[in-house]
Amino acid sequence: MLKSLAVRVNPRAAVITLLYSTLTLSLLCSIGLQRSKADGVLPPSAEQVEPLKVGDAAPAFAVRTVADEPWEFDPARLERPTVIITFRGGWCPYCNMHLSELRTVMPELEALGIDVIFLSGDRPELLYSSLQTDTREDIDGLGYRIFSDADAKAAVALGIAFRAAEQTIRRRHEKGQDISDSSMERHGILPVPSVFVIGADGRIRYTFIEADYKIRLSAADLLAAAKESVN
Repeated sequence: MLKSLAVRVNPRAAVITLLYSTLTLSLLCSIGLQRSKADGVLPPSAEQVEPLKVGDAAPAFAVRTVADEPWEFDPARLERPTVIITFRGGWCPYCNMHLSELRTVMPELEALGIDVIFLSGDRPELLYSSLQTDTREDIDGLGYRIFSDADAKAAVALGIAFRAAEQTIRRRHEKGQDISDSSMERHGILPVPSVFVIGADGRIRYTFIEADYKIRLSAADLLAAAKESVN
């Protein structure tokens, strides 16, 4: 009986069937990977982000002004070197301290012909008002340009976005901090506080990315890195 069945099997048909099955499985895996990337699968912690590196082309991205108007960063149209500084939001005390410290070098950076932009996870109308009173007083009159990355487009493009822990979000609510429509509440995303120095050619010249949000680049080191980028 078994011998009779074996005689009826078409070897060519079996090979074709096997090839078809293999190709189908490969296609399904490929589609699965594409969907995974399209869905924006992000690392679950700050330690696992994969930020852009020195020598990489800086990405273009869209953020919003304090007046909730669109603003685009286009590295192909830079006229001057640019420093991008990202922070979590006005609710973060370490972010406030960093912004205050950087006031000591902002005039020198401007004198060197270097633009500085800050990206916050807060919604537009909170970009300045959510900062601590001391911080607002420290940076007053220094031309700090803070933009809202509440959609996390810049953080994702720079490779510094990660999933915010539920307890972090819950703690903000428990403390009565306004995080509504922030990247953290809207998308469950936080940026690793980072610094990117970008040359006028649109290439990244220097980066500082530290998973521990309590550690920030000093004002002196930022100035040194920025000076290096224009030489």
